[in-house]
Amino acid sequence: MTISITEGLQTLWNSTGIMGFTHSFQNAMANTEISGIEQILEAHGQWIMIIICLFLLWLGIKKQFEPLLLVPIAFGGLLSNIPMPLGEEIAGPNGFLGIIFEAGIHKGLFPLIIFMGVGAMTDFGPLIANPKMALLGGAAQFGIFGALLMAYCLFGFSMPEAASIGIIGGADGPTSIYVTSKLAEHLLGPIAVAAYSYMALVPVIQPPIMKLLTTKAEREIKMEQLREVSKREKIVFPLMILLLCVILLPSACPLLGALCFGNLCKECGVVERLSDTMQNALINIVTIFLGLSVGSKLSAGQFLTVQTLFILLLGVIAFSLATAAGVLMAKLMNACSRTKVNPLIGAAGVSAVPMAARVANKVGLEANPQNFLLMHAMGPNVSGVIGSAVAAGVLLALCH
Repeated sequence: MTISITEGLQTLWNSTGIMGFTHSFQNAMANTEISGIEQILEAHGQWIMIIICLFLLWLGIKKQFEPLLLVPIAFGGLLSNIPMPLGEEIAGPNGFLGIIFEAGIHKGLFPLIIFMGVGAMTDFGPLIANPKMALLGGAAQFGIFGALLMAYCLFGFSMPEAASIGIIGGADGPTSIYVTSKLAEHLLGPIAVAAYSYMALVPVIQPPIMKLLTTKAEREIKMEQLREVSKREKIVFPLMILLLCVILLPSACPLLGALCFGNLCKECGVVERLSDTMQNALINIVTIFLGLSVGSKLSAGQFLTVQTLFILLLGVIAFSLATAAGVLMAKLMNACSRTKVNPLIGAAGVSAVPMAARVANKVGLEANPQNFLLMHAMGPNVSGVIGSAVAAGVLLALCH
């Protein structure tokens, strides 16, 4: 069968992106079942998403908002909005991003590997030296369950969807992805973008809340120097956490187990090569694949919905509630104890390590240039990592 030059040129023209966008526009205009904003979104959705992804790239590159994940997520979003059929070949079930998504996120592998790397980079010493800081990390999880109730009772989300939205309040991207992939995979794109965006906006969102809920005198409180933690304590700690998880909340074992394994490799001192690999090469490779595959869920049909607006709103509410709960818990501890705690470190109870601790230290230095809170804030900060994993286990147990 021979093809004429005219037919060949016509086939080539029909395969261009221009015709792909044109077909999307024509199909949307011909759809009489929708009207107004929905029709506009369907007609121009791919262009809108390309602009949004370029904006996310700008945030990651120019503003350096979580660039290690925002850049691959945004680029994956660009690839997923290429006109059909190429967009489907890249981001669809049989495309390379779809295959990576199925193996790494749908099966829950990538978030667990990232948790191993986080464990290998985390020093639990400040938490071991001052165990009551775990209360601040626990209090910060209030944002998760507060947003969950709002999503379920006020916005009409199902319980699994509400749980996936609420976990944004933990300010932990891998945990948000892990829970959402298990409970509400169709919301993965907006939830992942919300989680990492709000993590990047910690220096913007938290300080006003911290200052609103504290007095200048409270922000000036100096804390006693932490005791030195022995190597034995650091080795026993991840094993103890894992055993408690096995006994009390097995559903949290995948996340906490990965975290504890990475931390044990770091602290035991006999597997430096494994620890170094988890801290660098392994977590970097997985971050690339995770970002691209999450970005593949930023197609116009999945992202440009009213639900996405609600998710972004509830996400910032969850994060704000978590920050406020940590600060208020610190104030309550001061009311019940002679040893004073600077309430600013309560805001570090969210799981944005170490950014939240640095923000607490910065606000403390603004109140008193001699007030160094970084190491004290790392206690609630790393307990927030554990707390978000525990919260994830509770949600999975309730909703699965």
